[in-house]
Amino acid sequence: MKNNIGQIIAIGGGGFGRSVHNTKIDKYILEQCSLERPNVCFIPTASAEDKAYTVNFYSVYSKLNCNPIHINFFQRTPRLDSIINKQNIIFVGGGNTKSMLAVWREWNLDKLLLKAYNRGAILCGVSAGAICWFKQGITDSWASNLNAMNCLDFIPECCCPHYDGEKDRRPSVHDMIKNKKINSCYAIEDGSALHYKNGKLFTSISFYNNKKTFFVKDSESGITEEEVKSIQL
Repeated sequence: MKNNIGQIIAIGGGGFGRSVHNTKIDKYILEQCSLERPNVCFIPTASAEDKAYTVNFYSVYSKLNCNPIHINFFQRTPRLDSIINKQNIIFVGGGNTKSMLAVWREWNLDKLLLKAYNRGAILCGVSAGAICWFKQGITDSWASNLNAMNCLDFIPECCCPHYDGEKDRRPSVHDMIKNKKINSCYAIEDGSALHYKNGKLFTSISFYNNKKTFFVKDSESGITEEEVKSIQL
């Protein structure tokens, strides 16, 4: 992987989709950009472009030092390359990962996002918008049960959001590793995030009190959870 590619900030849960009052992670994301007033694009595909979600995005980001816009696919779709090429930060919302990626691939947005990443853009998002950047993600896109699915593979790891926020997450990750459906997994609690720079893990971020991220793997003593070193915002 070449040097000086972009950054990825993968949020396990929380943020403006849940509450517009805690903006710590949003300010942190903006601080990672060297520009004083970056262009920020919100992509709410996974939530079927929920209007309230987009309103929340603008209510937070319009008060921060940036130029916020969003992309919808289910009206007349704009010229995507001209929009994505101008963005310094791209924020992907939560929802159905499988459906989101299917729409993106049909419109070649996956290729445009890879180009943005390779030119140094900051890619971030919550839940579906967190796991999409990884090789695999643990998703509830299927109503029946959690599954590991292939994602964009910008980071060659597996990721699970909502590790403490949904009761099935932790046992499902453990079972998938035991049954060799996945080799290992970065598990992100609600209120925490993983920050990658140049394709390498830089830090975990806790933007609610004492929230954590773990690297979950199999070992001689069974499934282990190794806490990722974190900063508290």
